[in-house]
Amino acid sequence: MRFFRDLSLSAFTAGFVAVLVGFTSSVALVFQAAQAFGATPAQITSWMWALGLGVGLCCLVPSLWLRKPVMVAWSTPGAAVLASAGMAGSFTMPEAVGAFLVCAVLITLCGVTGWFEKLMDRIPMEIASALLAGVLARFGLQAFGAAQTALGMVLAMLAAYLLGRRLLPRYAVVLTLLVGVAWAAASGKMEWSRVQWELALPVFTAPQFTWQAFVSLALPLFVVTMASQNMPGVAVIRATGYELPVSRLVSMTGIASLLLAPFGGYALNFSAITAAICMGPEAHEDKDKRYTAAVVCGAMYMVIGIFGAVVTGLLIAFPQELVLAIAGLALLGSIGGGLAGALRDETHREAALITFLVTLSGVVIAGVGSAFWGVAAGVVALFVQKYGRRGS
Repeated sequence: MRFFRDLSLSAFTAGFVAVLVGFTSSVALVFQAAQAFGATPAQITSWMWALGLGVGLCCLVPSLWLRKPVMVAWSTPGAAVLASAGMAGSFTMPEAVGAFLVCAVLITLCGVTGWFEKLMDRIPMEIASALLAGVLARFGLQAFGAAQTALGMVLAMLAAYLLGRRLLPRYAVVLTLLVGVAWAAASGKMEWSRVQWELALPVFTAPQFTWQAFVSLALPLFVVTMASQNMPGVAVIRATGYELPVSRLVSMTGIASLLLAPFGGYALNFSAITAAICMGPEAHEDKDKRYTAAVVCGAMYMVIGIFGAVVTGLLIAFPQELVLAIAGLALLGSIGGGLAGALRDETHREAALITFLVTLSGVVIAGVGSAFWGVAAGVVALFVQKYGRRGS
């Protein structure tokens, strides 16, 4: 099979790191969102079943089909919106599921009509590259910020990364991860007690549709998923030089969300952070073989879905500092590439810098994250500077 011929250790590691970073950085929010609607332990496990299988299949199948890395994730800002809205209001789980279904229909319509892809096509590459750099730079900062509480481990991982880049560049991230895990295990920071040996089972919840849930849950979930997740996700795809059928893939995530919503699959979308890990040169030196990293990522998410409690425990057993450090170091190449692309054209440089800084700030306005506002600020700056000028 071609996949196994194309697979490399660096691609496998990239897929694992993507799962480690994506899962551990957001799983707590998913739990909080489910609990805000009064979920039972069985329903929380069902959420992980639905999200794990949904993300896994949406990564694995199209990546194998297209031979290009397709990276999908559950909506992290969407989980935050659900958690806050659920705690602020008195919504039931059936009402929440009804809102998930409405959101899924809206996402599917965005893909079927193609309007979202047309909007992204009008954004200059420099703005997209600046958005990518701004989203990822925060992880680079957090990697070195982790040294405040785990100085020895972060320095050891940094040394492993630098030596790996010098001696074995294809396996620099592999060596860095191994050094981090060895250090954490030796210092007793691996929390093995979190592992619970049980399988995940789906629990069906019949939807209930109310206008209150539509306004307070469905619309905010749709807006933040498209603006804070799908928009930077497409920016990563474009900035890394891949041509993917964006509209069809958005439709795919919408349909998958529609099918999985009654079991807790509240919203699926393009990923940005983990996509950069699997689409970057650290995953594979051959751009045409990086799809294997996305396939590995998808397979691991499917395992999470099936063995929800077990894998959840294994992944959250890693200390937070290790997760932050490996994410930041693995993304250094993508951050550099994003900055280089953003600043290469002097006519777009100032607008790109504004995009980068607003995105990096992490500002949240009206519940919408900085990725959307960074693009909006950059586009406005570009319009003011270029509109009406000849040759612009």
